Amino acid sequence: MLKRIKGTLFIVSAPSGTGKTTLCKKLIENIPDLKESVSFTTRSPRAGEVNNVDYTFISSKQFKQKLENSEFIEYAEVFGNYYGTSQKRIEDILSSGCDVLLDIDTQGARQLKERLKNIVTIFILPPSLDVLAQRLKDRNNNTSGDIAIRLEKSKAEIKEFQNYDFLVINDELIKAYRDLESIIISNRLKRDCLDTDRINEISKYLENDLH
Repeated sequence: MLKRIKGTLFIVSAPSGTGKTTLCKKLIENIPDLKESVSFTTRSPRAGEVNNVDYTFISSKQFKQKLENSEFIEYAEVFGNYYGTSQKRIEDILSSGCDVLLDIDTQGARQLKERLKNIVTIFILPPSLDVLAQRLKDRNNNTSGDIAIRLEKSKAEIKEFQNYDFLVINDELIKAYRDLESIIISNRLKRDCLDTDRINEISKYLENDLH
């Protein structure tokens, strides 16, 4: 078995209501050596969310302190709340040989693409804006005003899809999951992601066999 010397950072972005959170959780549960980097946020936990599992919930004062200490590799303000990705958390997972799955918006994705090289970007699209609107309505925590704001933001986000490496349409959950899974698994077989010493051993073996 070929060993990977360092993991890959997979960035997943999508408009609110596309099913991104559900898909990411399934990927973490089912794919070995795929870890999720838990982001920091100043927003309050939603029903069922667990601290340090879904997000690390901190105060605005704590967030600003971390920002001043340059602890975030990217951060963004979304609907009045701040979200930030810990550079140390990302580096620790990647250096262990595991891949990182990072669920962030298009603002954060742009920042990371400017700063990092070994990343794969994936954008999840809804089948249509009508379907997206209905999914947002089905959420009990969204008011009609919230839905209108989120739809406008979604339109702006969707325009960013052309800057991503892969596109997945979440029309059927199972198919969308399989598409995402195939992207991650196939990337692990890229030559530049594998242990160079092992590849050199194979090359020497082939050279000796030819002689």
